[in-house]
Amino acid sequence: QVQLVESGGALVQPGGSLRLSCAASGFTFSSYAMSWVRQAPGKGIEWVSITNSGGNTISYANSVKGRFTISRDNAKNTLYLQMNSLKPEDTAVYYCAKPKEGVWSSSDRNKYDYWGQGTQVTVSS
Repeated sequence: QVQLVESGGALVQPGGSLRLSCAASGFTFSSYAMSWVRQAPGKGIEWVSITNSGGNTISYANSVKGRFTISRDNAKNTLYLQMNSLKPEDTAVYYCAKPKEGVWSSSDRNKYDYWGQGTQVTVSS
């Protein structure tokens, strides 16, 4: 059974930082690209970032570029998202998700195989 469990979300002030973690199990984590996707209140999903299986190829949405850093520790089956200089518009539920084969950056929920339960990030003063 595939499981993705996000953690690290919190209430944080604008300009603050958080690090999200995603613990994966039930599949060969190190063989697959992994993404972070978020969903703001009343909005659809928004692709945030992706890394390939080896962690050496990375992409970010323009909205987070320069502020967020995706990384992975394949030995620990864990995906991370370091979020700095947080803005109120970053408020969302953040999910880690495995994109389907051939999918790179996508905000289409159908393009993902697995999802975690999400972790809430709230940026507010």
